[in-house]
Amino acid sequence: MKKISICVPCYNEEKNIMDAYDRITNVIRDLDQYDYEILFADNASNDNSETILRDLANKDKHVKVIFNYRNYGPQRSGTNLCFRATGDAIIALPCDLQEPPEMIPEFVREWEKGNLIVWGQKTKSKEMPIKYFARSIYYKIIQNFSDYPQYEQTTGFGITDRSVYDKVKELNDPDMALRHLVAELGYPVKLIPYTQEQRKKGKSSYNIWRYFDFALDSLIRTSKVPLRLTTILGVICSVISFVMGIIYLIYKLICWDTFLAGMAPVVIAVFFLGSVQILTIGMIGEYVGVILTKVTKRPIVLEKECLNFDDNEEKDGKREN
Repeated sequence: MKKISICVPCYNEEKNIMDAYDRITNVIRDLDQYDYEILFADNASNDNSETILRDLANKDKHVKVIFNYRNYGPQRSGTNLCFRATGDAIIALPCDLQEPPEMIPEFVREWEKGNLIVWGQKTKSKEMPIKYFARSIYYKIIQNFSDYPQYEQTTGFGITDRSVYDKVKELNDPDMALRHLVAELGYPVKLIPYTQEQRKKGKSSYNIWRYFDFALDSLIRTSKVPLRLTTILGVICSVISFVMGIIYLIYKLICWDTFLAGMAPVVIAVFFLGSVQILTIGMIGEYVGVILTKVTKRPIVLEKECLNFDDNEEKDGKREN
């Protein structure tokens, strides 16, 4: 019997955990030809999430729970969950229920047809229009700048074959984004359109700065274009500065007694070139930061406690993750 793993990272989701569990369970139990497991990862929540997850694990042995030492974010904790899953196929699902668990049967059907990756693609959203618009711009920027084609309006919500995770795990990237990595490796993805729901309970831990950080990190990881643009900008500024210097020198030689340039051009040039230098250094710093993350040998997450994992699974998790 094939096994399906549903992976749900969460942080301060006490109002959504039971709803997520009920909706997932109602859907997956109808697929009675499959065994299943539901894996939750709690990122050191400071609400009642831990208690709720412990009760769930005691009540239902299909539920496995990982308690992390700190909040590693949905990307890293979600990746660790998927690596720890034991199913033949793995479904990534956020706990805020903006992505509907009711799509799971459709994902499974498409996976059974031979598609290694089946993801949902947002075609509409019930969030604030400005938020969906901003996300659309972000995806367009990533698509146009990326060194390889990207999948727009996807978050990794969907089903992925075990073989894909086995392959990407070999890369040993502690902060990888599967949706970008899949595009880079060239895996074909079956996209299923859906409407994203509005968060009904709780409050997102993401703010504008975390969204900006995530967007910039995605751009740096998928493209070398920003680095090349700063190089081109530096060359252009150097040429302009050289030409302006020659023009000023010739003008001064021709009109020695009447030409008084003053300090304004010097101040403008210094501030302009200084801004270009700071921009370039900052961009290089972003790439150096990504390189540092990749070369530093560190675990994806540090697990404090695991519930309903057998001894072999716990040993594997502590050794590899």
